[in-house]
Amino acid sequence: MLIEHILHRKGRDVVTIGADAPVADAVARLRDHNVGALVVTDDGDRVVGIISERDVVRSLAGDDPAAVLGAAVRDLMSTDLTTCGPSATVAELMRLMTERRIRHIPVMDGDRLAGIISIGDVVKSRIDELQAEAEALHEYLTSGR
Repeated sequence: MLIEHILHRKGRDVVTIGADAPVADAVARLRDHNVGALVVTDDGDRVVGIISERDVVRSLAGDDPAAVLGAAVRDLMSTDLTTCGPSATVAELMRLMTERRIRHIPVMDGDRLAGIISIGDVVKSRIDELQAEAEALHEYLTSGR
């Protein structure tokens, strides 16, 4: 299955935040939108990184947790960004997510942010595929009697 099919089903909305925003704002957006990561953009909406719940939690476990919420998103975000295109496959993303130990991958269509895929989206897609295969096999076996 292609990533564009998942985006068509789930939608292409992506919650973003500016690199200069305080981490406290990022935490509020994560909570308000019930997502695990935000794509970080510069002033011109160019993707410059990603900040996840994991980034925040790791920082809070440091020496000065109180300072974390006042820090800028750019101080915590990951800039070594793994992205994919709409024509990538679920199998490719499963491999990438496993190898790089990441749970969110922005989908880029050229320079434009086209969506975001989470590990949950990948798992749901794979379960749906397996269920469809099982149902087709069951139908094949029972129709032959």
